[in-house]
Amino acid sequence: MKIQKITILLLSFVFLFVSCDDNDDNKPLPEKPVVEDMSGFAKGADVSWLTEMESEDISFYNTEGNKTECMSLLKSLGMNSIRLRVWVSPTDGWCNKTDMLVKAKRANDLGMRLLVDFHYSDSWADPSKQNKPVSWEDLSFDDLCLAVKDHTNEVLTALNNWGITPEWVQVGNETGNGMLWSDGKADENMAQYTSLTNYGYDAVKAVFPEAKVVVHLQEGNKNSMFRWLFDGLKNNGGKWDVIGMSLYPESDTWQSMNDDLISNTNDMISRYACEVMICEIGMNWDDEDASYSFLSDLITRTKAIDKCLGVFYWEPQCCNGWKEYQKGAFDEAGYPTKAMDAFSE
Repeated sequence: MKIQKITILLLSFVFLFVSCDDNDDNKPLPEKPVVEDMSGFAKGADVSWLTEMESEDISFYNTEGNKTECMSLLKSLGMNSIRLRVWVSPTDGWCNKTDMLVKAKRANDLGMRLLVDFHYSDSWADPSKQNKPVSWEDLSFDDLCLAVKDHTNEVLTALNNWGITPEWVQVGNETGNGMLWSDGKADENMAQYTSLTNYGYDAVKAVFPEAKVVVHLQEGNKNSMFRWLFDGLKNNGGKWDVIGMSLYPESDTWQSMNDDLISNTNDMISRYACEVMICEIGMNWDDEDASYSFLSDLITRTKAIDKCLGVFYWEPQCCNGWKEYQKGAFDEAGYPTKAMDAFSE
């Protein structure tokens, strides 16, 4: 039954937007959206799970109890930006190039800004695992670098041909110890990790010269890790425009973790003369008072830093323990919690 739902949903997307073959991905859309002025500090959400959630008939509601399309609802709550991950060849199709394009078009039609997050994997890339895509596993290192370049170029060219321009592009996800292990494992070969990052950087600039390239690490409160990784990149000729951070505190740790993240942010700006973005945040959905306090404090303090570009909540629409994830910001009935009020202040 689930397979039927997914098939029907994907066919619907194909009918409405574009055929799923590579050539059709690159065809421009006939109509251009009206883009609003949503510049300035980015207040956004990663909603990469959204199409999969919709395939399971999960709905979202505004405070008046009206069923509302998720991105429109987030925009009404004060968000101006969307972050979307992209995987190379995921087994179930979610978060592949075509699925990302569908969500990117929806965000673009709402005038929202876009951050594209390349994992360079078929599934999750994070501090515990940075697995190569299956089709890249046997490549030489030189060919692995070219695969990073080609994949980045392919996805971004498709966006460009759809009339969608990302403002920021991540080359890797939570790469505190590099990516594409073991070739790009930073504590084993920082030079090779740097080369992989630079191939991604150059591929972004070849398609979107004005896009800002983000190198994103986990645990934004841990200054020593950031110094180690970015010193290593710098010493090996690494290129980046923005340093990205994640932060996932608990209700009794958020104050000290916010303090440490702010200190780290200021250090990164000073030490590397670059900008910073908080690419992922989250806290348990059922502690909404603490989550609101955490978010309000973090947004206020990061917005006051001239070179901090914005804050993104990771999958805030996740509700009712979907996929056993508990750090969304919607309740069990699909309503935004008090925590989301922080984005409209």
